[in-house]
Amino acid sequence: MSDFATILPDTLRDKARAALGKRNLILIGLMGAGKSSVGRIVASQLGIPFIDTDTEIERVSRMTIPELFAAYGEQEFRALEARVIKRVLRGGPRVVSTGGGAFINERSRKFIKKGGLSVWLKAELEVLWERVNKRDTRPLLKTENPKKTLEDLMNARYPIYAEADLTVLSRDVRKEKMANEILAAVAGIPFDESDDA
Repeated sequence: MSDFATILPDTLRDKARAALGKRNLILIGLMGAGKSSVGRIVASQLGIPFIDTDTEIERVSRMTIPELFAAYGEQEFRALEARVIKRVLRGGPRVVSTGGGAFINERSRKFIKKGGLSVWLKAELEVLWERVNKRDTRPLLKTENPKKTLEDLMNARYPIYAEADLTVLSRDVRKEKMANEILAAVAGIPFDESDDA
């Protein structure tokens, strides 16, 4: 604590931790929004466990997400996802990163709304595309025109994501800054650029 630069983020962390209480902090948003990468940092800052529901689904099913989609289809995958989310949200507090379609599924959305504080990481199309087009592991983007598919997903999902408790803009800044913006949103205080040590 002697380093002056750590004082502000610690205060921010303490306020966010107090505001969160025993609730889970659940990150929602499209693929590429930064839910997992930023979520890990937020969990570390808050000193609480981090769980990625996609990783948890792969662990319990012993299959990758693309394999599950291929073998069982999206409907069966969403049913499994809902069960995993319900179980994960029973404990707390935790930072939970959900798959892009989780909040769109009515059952999962009900569990998320009941299970904690939801934060939508909202991103523009170009930001998401830049992040997701490098990897070939997104089942929903295995189409003739993946960028158009991504845009269609945005148009369909963004009105539903807007039901989240909080919204934080995901953009091309350092992950630590994004994490601090989430903490500020949770704490209910405006994010001050000078807080970004």
